Amino acid sequence: MTRSLATLTDLVAAVRKAIDVRTGWPDTADLVADQLRAHLPGPEVLTPDQRLGRPDRVAGHLLHAEPDGAFSVLGLVWRPGQSTRIHDHITWCVVGVLSGIEHEELFDEALNPIGARDNRPGEVSGFAPPGDIHRIRNAGDETALSLHIYGTDITRVGSSARRYYD
Repeated sequence: MTRSLATLTDLVAAVRKAIDVRTGWPDTADLVADQLRAHLPGPEVLTPDQRLGRPDRVAGHLLHAEPDGAFSVLGLVWRPGQSTRIHDHITWCVVGVLSGIEHEELFDEALNPIGARDNRPGEVSGFAPPGDIHRIRNAGDETALSLHIYGTDITRVGSSARRYYD
């Protein structure tokens, strides 16, 4: 087993334990974030082909979907200039940056900007609705890679976004 697969296996086991605590979404996001910090893999968790991304949009690669639908782990590839629309989520989410820099803009319910931050390699953040309206973009000159853990089976629901905003 390669190091990245062992790390992903360890991460999945740790996320299971965090979720088994059976607490509310904000606390679950915090517990899962702690586990992602402890088990954050390197960029090699994605294959060289996956790390190329797509020229037309952010590329997402499913790395794990829990059989009971409790969570999913995705690797996202952001080429320079790529971004999401302003959106919120259907469940808690935890993000760890593997390489590059992801610029995140935060908004209140009236879509007023309330903050921004640059998330760098090794940084992990977690959040849960409500109050999770944001937009992420790669403002750098190199491809950015991040690991996203969502509190749902993304293959069943199709997207982690609840709403998109103009």
